[in-house]
This record gives sequence, structure tokens and C-alpha cells, in this order.
Amino acid sequence: MRVSSSLVTVLRVCGALIFGLLGWYVADLIPFTGLPVPLNNTLVFHAIMGVGVGIVATVLVPPILSAQLRRFLDEVSRASGAQIIADFVGFTTGLLIAALLAFPLALLPDPFRQVLPLLSAIIFAYTGVIIMNTHYREIFTMVNIRVPSGKIDEPVALRPAFREPLLLDTSVIIDGRIADISSTGFLRGDLIVPRFVLNELQYVADSADGMRRARGRRGMDVLKRLQKDAATPVKIVDDDPSGSNAVDEKLVMLAKQWTCPIVTNDYNLNKVASLQGVTVLNINELANAVKSVLLPGEILTVRVIQEGKENGQGVGYLDDGTMVVIEDGRAHLNRSINVTVTKVLQTAAGKMIFAKP
Repeated sequence: MRVSSSLVTVLRVCGALIFGLLGWYVADLIPFTGLPVPLNNTLVFHAIMGVGVGIVATVLVPPILSAQLRRFLDEVSRASGAQIIADFVGFTTGLLIAALLAFPLALLPDPFRQVLPLLSAIIFAYTGVIIMNTHYREIFTMVNIRVPSGKIDEPVALRPAFREPLLLDTSVIIDGRIADISSTGFLRGDLIVPRFVLNELQYVADSADGMRRARGRRGMDVLKRLQKDAATPVKIVDDDPSGSNAVDEKLVMLAKQWTCPIVTNDYNLNKVASLQGVTVLNINELANAVKSVLLPGEILTVRVIQEGKENGQGVGYLDDGTMVVIEDGRAHLNRSINVTVTKVLQTAAGKMIFAKP
């Protein structure tokens, strides 16, 4: 969830006021009587310190706190109503306990009586939130309060069966097969394209290299087709995780934040995401899984398009791209012939079929 501009303004104002007052009080600790006129004036020096520190805080506070605030807003948006109420109860209970301890703590000598009441309030409030957030169902059950099992936004009969978002990366958009798969209705979740993926796609489309430019423009066409023909909504979101400039790292961070899969063809992204516990849907793996199963002895019709590595071999391809190596197939170059499957070899790079005329 993005931090709105109005909230950034509030952060700037609060930072300016709080740090401005801090600068005013810090001015009491700085000797200023030896400074030139008018800085040696008490009011002028305090005003300059307060305004100066406040201006610095106005610039620095929003970038420093935006990431934490965004994370907090994401947690609140994902929490159920019962969980929010439980956290509030835990926070209030912790403050009440700290208030009961404030009087005996105030009897301690300096500086403990100034520090310990505030410290106990922070510790007990935080502990109360953690305990209620972890065990609120059991606690509510003990006092006969029924907690719903999940959020109910609409009647069950009208609720989609499965609406998990699917993050698309640049490679799978350029590949194009995602549009065909989506149009069949097999993908049940919303297709999410982050803005930084769209920016990378545009960068490829504007490349000086002709081949990269063609790939980027193909990706743009595929994205338009997805928006027009996909069985599920295609959404472009502005969420941009901080802490990294790499598109793959941002995708993994966003997938972990939303607990949703990444749809990709990128081998490296597949491995990195899997190591971090992110589910990956690889179109190449799907294509290998749905390829037709061939057994030795079956007859195929294949066009021999090139010579093989071994003497006399010919090479052809099935419609799905599977390579067929044909013994004594060189004599049938540039012709379609019937072949008999002799062996099927499955490798990490895909499936390879050996056959003979």
C-alpha cells in the first residue's frame, strides 16, 4: 500500500513541530553569548535553532518513516476486524498495568523515576499487543466471544472460488503464452503487473538493439491482449518495494509481502524465488507437463529440416517444439516422412525423441 501524499504532509508537519521544539530546547545547552549580533540574542538564537532543525526534519522524516508506515498500513489492511480489536485491547491493558506501576516507580531516586515509568509503558503496551495478536482467538473463546473464521465481504454463493493474485514478470509477458493460457480460464487469480515491470518492458521496447526492441514491443502487444481477452482482470499496481533497484528482487519482495505466486520463464528468478519460499509458476514447466506422452513404437509424421550431429541423422520438430532425431533421416531432408519412435529421452533442457523412418 502506498503512503498517500496527505499522509506525507502530516509526517512533514509533525516532524517539523517535534524536532523544532527539540531544537529550541537544545539551544539552551549551547553557549551563544560570544556569537555576533544578532545571534547572541536569546530569542533569535532559539528561533534559528528551532526553525533550522524543523526544516531539516521536514526533509528527512518522510523518507525515513515512509517504509515503516507503509509496512504498518499493509499489516493493518490484511488484519481482520477481530484482530484489530484484540490488538487495541492488548495495547490498552498494557498501558493500564504500566499506570498501576507508575506510582511505585516514581518513588525511586533520580534518574530512575523519570525513565522507568515511560519505559514500562512502552514495554507493557508492546507485550499486550503481541500476546493478544498471537492468542486472541483462545482468549476470546474463554470469555465466550465468537470470532469469525475470516473476512466476510460478500455472500458465500457470490464469492469467487479462488482469487489469489498472480504476479507477472517481464519474461513471461514477452513470451506471450500467458495470454493463451489466461484465455482458456485455467488461471483463476487476478493478473498483477507492477509498475516497475511495465517500466522495464517499456525500456526494452525503446532499446537501440532491433531484436530487443521487437521483443519489448511484442510484450506490449501481449499486455494489451491480456487486458482485452483475459478471463481474469489484469491490474497494473504502483507498489514498489524499497531497498532494491533490481526488478527480480522487487518481485520477490512483493510476492512475499502479498504471499502470492510469481509467473515467470526466467530460470534465475525461478531459483532465487524458490530459495526464499516464494511459489513460482513457470510456463516452461507447464508446457513440459502437458506435452503428449509418446511411447516407443508409435508412428509420427515429421518434416526433416536439418542434418543431425551424427552421420546420416536428420532433425525435425513437433508442433510443440520437441526435437526429433531421425536415424538415416539425412536422405529425407526438407521432406515430411513417417517415423517410428525408438526412444524418448527426458533431460533438464526438455524432451528429446529418437526415431527411424
